[in-house]
Amino acid sequence: MITPSFKTPLSGIIPPLVTPLKDNETLDIESLERLIEHLIAGGVHGLFVLGTTGEEQSLSYDVRKQMIRESCRINRGRLPLLACITDTSIVESIKLARVAADCGADGVVSAPPYYFATGQPELAQFYEELVPQLPLPVFLYNMPSHVKVSFAPDTVRRIAQNPQVVGFKDSSANAVYFQSVMYKMQHRPDFAMLVGPEEITGECVLLGGDGGINGGANMFPELYVAMYDAAQERNIDKMLPLQQLIMQISTSIYTVGKHGSSYLKGLKCALSLLGIINDDFVASPFYKFEAPEREKIRQALDALPIKNGKLKF
Repeated sequence: MITPSFKTPLSGIIPPLVTPLKDNETLDIESLERLIEHLIAGGVHGLFVLGTTGEEQSLSYDVRKQMIRESCRINRGRLPLLACITDTSIVESIKLARVAADCGADGVVSAPPYYFATGQPELAQFYEELVPQLPLPVFLYNMPSHVKVSFAPDTVRRIAQNPQVVGFKDSSANAVYFQSVMYKMQHRPDFAMLVGPEEITGECVLLGGDGGINGGANMFPELYVAMYDAAQERNIDKMLPLQQLIMQISTSIYTVGKHGSSYLKGLKCALSLLGIINDDFVASPFYKFEAPEREKIRQALDALPIKNGKLKF
């Protein structure tokens, strides 16, 4: 049995790191160091590399491995570090998980294979084959908009009969679905229920969820940690103004442009304007914002209560 190196259930704000790039083949290690130190100083509870925000599926295997290796080196075991191993090939997922274990990661995260759409029995069978071959604790990752299939709550329960499966990240933005999975998993108090969309993280924590894997925490980690703390304390008066700031970020920085890539482009652009990463290069098939969109992101940042580089709340 694989025993997690972190306290279970894993809880708090675990940012899905952007992957700072110089070009499609080159990781910007200087920016990665600055980003990780920024997040740790901001009080986050863990780190998650190569998720959707980290552009895993657009990156070569070499860059993915380097991102895991360098992130583990910079982190130096200070926070639990999770690495995404999602792939269309079970063999490649296992290889990436072994790299993560060798580099010192604490867990792996897996969304369903994303080319052939699996039925629920096939999905369960896939994880019953995959999980025993992985060297680290496993978090299931529900991302139906990208992989064409959603874990049914009963499927999550079936897969999690293996105690090596220690958590669930839901990016469906469906709070009813999240509650349904949490209800099915209430027999596993060690099982982490984590939500992706930051707009509903506070609500989900209030109702018993364990935390958020929130992209906006790359920019303003203190804000998302404060929101999580307020929700944990059931302090609605404290939570509401924080939620308003999160919604201001969501409706301004993530909505510039006309395409589904606007979130990622906006986040990376904002991080470059804030001086956290050197460049907002986005891996192909996407491209970073041009000057007009960049100016809109600058205006969105100027509208936030930022003083001396820090968000005030």
